[in-house]
Amino acid sequence: QVQLVESGGGLVQPGGSLRLSCAASGIIRGNYVMGWYRQAPGNQRELVATMTNSGRTNYADSVKGRFTISRDNAKVTVYLQMNSLKPEDTAVYYCNVDGWKSYWGQGTQVTVSS
Repeated sequence: QVQLVESGGGLVQPGGSLRLSCAASGIIRGNYVMGWYRQAPGNQRELVATMTNSGRTNYADSVKGRFTISRDNAKVTVYLQMNSLKPEDTAVYYCNVDGWKSYWGQGTQVTVSS
């Protein structure tokens, strides 16, 4: 059984940085895409960034140049480095693994406020 656990969220001032981590337990076979999504209260869940097993990335326009996604295949872990954070980045951030099946983490809260 695969489980995803996010960590690294918290409260940060505008312009600050956070690094999110998501570690997968259990066995995942074959190719799989790992990524991050976020959802603010009253809004739809939206894509933040994804990365394929070969390293191809996709970013939301709102985070390009500020966020960087990376993954460690040996540890089956995905990271999201978030720099120059803005109040509009405030949301619950969810880790996702999409392969033969799709898995979601429980979410970690990121709050950007002065």
